[in-house]
Formats: sequence, C-alpha cells, structure tokens
Amino acid sequence: MVKLIHTLADHSDDVNYCAFSSSCLATCSLDKTIRLYSLNNFTELPYSPLKGHTYAVHCCCFSHSGHILASCSTDGTTMLWNTHNGQTLAVLKQPRGSPVRVCRFSPDSAYLVSGAADGSIVLWNVQSLKLYRSGSVKDGSLVACAFSPNGNLFVTGSSCGDLTIWDDKMRCLYNEKGHDLGVTCCDFSSQAVSGGEQGSRYFRMASCGQDNQIKLWLISLADLLGCELKYECTLNGHSAPVLACAFSYDGQMLVSGYVTTCAFAPDIPLLATGSMDKTVNIWQFDPKQHFAGSGLEDEPKMSIENWSEEEVSVWLCAQGLKDLVGIFKMNNIDGKELLSLTKHSLSNDLKIESLGLRSKVFRKIEELRSNVDSVSLGIPDEFLCPITRELMKEPVIAADGYSYEKEAMENWIRKKRRSSPMTNLPLQSLILTPNRTLKMAINRWLETQQKYNETT
Repeated sequence: MVKLIHTLADHSDDVNYCAFSSSCLATCSLDKTIRLYSLNNFTELPYSPLKGHTYAVHCCCFSHSGHILASCSTDGTTMLWNTHNGQTLAVLKQPRGSPVRVCRFSPDSAYLVSGAADGSIVLWNVQSLKLYRSGSVKDGSLVACAFSPNGNLFVTGSSCGDLTIWDDKMRCLYNEKGHDLGVTCCDFSSQAVSGGEQGSRYFRMASCGQDNQIKLWLISLADLLGCELKYECTLNGHSAPVLACAFSYDGQMLVSGYVTTCAFAPDIPLLATGSMDKTVNIWQFDPKQHFAGSGLEDEPKMSIENWSEEEVSVWLCAQGLKDLVGIFKMNNIDGKELLSLTKHSLSNDLKIESLGLRSKVFRKIEELRSNVDSVSLGIPDEFLCPITRELMKEPVIAADGYSYEKEAMENWIRKKRRSSPMTNLPLQSLILTPNRTLKMAINRWLETQQKYNETT
C-alpha cells in the first residue's frame, strides 16, 4: 500500500519539520537551514538552502497560495520567505526574544501564529507584517498549533500537556489537559462532522503526545464563545512517544509516528516524514486504496474480519458510538464477531436496550458487511474506479489513458485537481470520453453474476 520512493539527505543535523505546497516540499533542521525541493523530481531548488536563522529552525509552513514560506527558530524570530526566489520578506521578532517552536498560517493566510518556549503566542497580520494580537498559556512551552479549516479558531498544544482553543481575536475559549506528559503535535481534519441532539457541526482534531497516545477530539462550531473540546476516543498502538501526526488533505487518513515530522501533499498521494537521522523520506501510497467506515481506520476493507478488539473500539468511536466500547470489549467483539452480529444478538447478548441505538449499530455493521461483500465478489480490478474503488456504472477515459467513474472524475477535476489520480502527472486535457467497450464488459459480467446467484 505504501512504498518509499525517495530519500533526501541534504541536512547535516536533525530534521525538525517538513511541509508541502502544491509544487514544493520544504524541510527545516537543527542545522539552521530550510531546504526547498521540486515535487516534479525532488531536486533541490537553485536558491535552496535558505539561510538567515542563527540557531536551529523548528518549524516551517506554506501560505495557502504557496508563495510565502514561514520558518521559526531558537533565535526568537519567525521569518517569511518568497518561495519563487528565496528572498527574505520579513523577520518577525517574538516578544522577549523567546525561542519560537511552532508557526502556522491561517487558512486564508491573512494571519500567522507563532508560539514560543516561554508560552507566548503571537498573531501576526501577514499583509502589514505587524503584531496583531498576543497572549500566553499558563504553563509550559508552546510546541503545537493547528487552525480549524474555516479559520475561526486555532488550537495550541503545550509541553505540559494542555490543549487550548483560541478564536481569531486571540481570546482563549477553552483549555483542557490533553496528554499527561506533554503534547507534541495536533492537526485538524478538513471534513466537518455532524453530531449532537440538535445536529451541531463539529471539526475533528487529532493530538499526540509523550504518553504514547493519539487522541481524537470534536470541537463544536455552533457557538464559539461557548466552545468546548469534546473527547472522542484514544488510538493506542504506539509503544513510544508519538512525536507527529497529520491528516491527509481530504481528511480521510491520519498518519502518526515516532518521527519528528510527517506531512501529506495536497491532491497527490505522497507523504513526507523527517527524522533525527538527518533524512526526509518520501512515501507514495496507493490512490486506489479505499478505506472503510469514517476514513479514520488504517485498515483496508478486506481486513475488517481481522480487526482486533481495539480496532473495533476505534471504529465505534469514529461512528459516534463511544458509549458502547465497554460493552463490546467485555464481550470480546473483534472484527469477525462484529460482522456476525444481528439485531437479536445486539439485544439479547449485548443487552443494548435502546431500540434506536441498536438500529444505528446494525446499520453501521451492514455498511461494513457491504464493504466486505464488494471485495469478496471477486470484481475484476479493471472494473473498479481507481478513485472510489467501486464498480463503475459510467466509465470514462481521461487524458492519462485510465478509465474512471464519470462522476468521480468530474468531482476530482472540479476540485481543481489538474493531475492524474493514477500517475500524478498533469492532465493534458480535461475531456472525458465515454468508455463504451468497458461498460459493455461490466454489464456482461453483472449478467453472469446474476445468473450464477440464481442457480446457487
């Protein structure tokens, strides 16, 4: 599913952070430099490395357009760079000169947050390059930061374990102990989720820490002044501190690890990881791989039967059924047992009294069964859309020579993805041609399957 395709070994010290734009990869290091690479062939750009910081560079991030790169350092500054020529645009000095550990642009790039070792946090106006608002946390160094997708709020994480929610005016909305031994990273999913009695909308956030855990949280957007961080579930499995986590740009995957940094590329199936071994690894994952459930699981459809009890618990949390985790664990429900559950067993064996809750659980299990069934049917791979991994109804041929489900490919292009889902190369044309031959073959196969089912 995932393969290593390239290793960058230009830094002379630990790699602290990496970030993608639509065309570049930026990496920064304890060696005081930031390096920029083209995504076409991973060659370093002519004006790289960027030099200006006098001490270690801890974090770097691109503006929404990718035209500006921000970096922050132990030297107490956050620098802005022109990504077209590598020129310095500004040097923003943190109040009291404390080492800056994290920086992050707002989604519209109007503001830039910088968080420091003394707990100070500054919101900079990117257009005027002036300090807009500032604040601080009670304890610990600021080591993590993430903006909600709509930009109305951002979350900071500290070395003492606190997660703090701020609005775009730098008002502290909520604070909670997230990780006992300190937060190391946090990130938002781009996909809003619904929940609550009144159908409130939430954003899902992941945080990781020195306690070897990844936690998922829901943040309500209904009333910012009454904002609350709602614990969803804990993802266990790591046996060492989890130093980095990141959602994919579509919010369908979450990666975490004992590496100093990890980042997904936008619209391209690439993942970069940086480490204390001074290297950055570039990984390619299969864009055809489709995931079951909410997209938070890291197991493909066909392995649902092999889920452990813990993976079933994670699935329950992702479906908003966290209250049932204890019941399922007490009855040792793993993936195979999950798929065999019936309405009768949910009521009589698991003692789930609420009819509505039983119905919801059963619907979710039926969805999982359909995922397993679609694989077990033995559908020829060429009949499956590379984007959705579902049997195609209206196959079309794109300029890259591959066939896709018409609606899926149109949605892909509509989201300004002008590259091939299969090769990642630019599409020379956006014209989609009906693949009538493939459609006829799929229909013949369906007829054969129907006759087979009628005789068995």
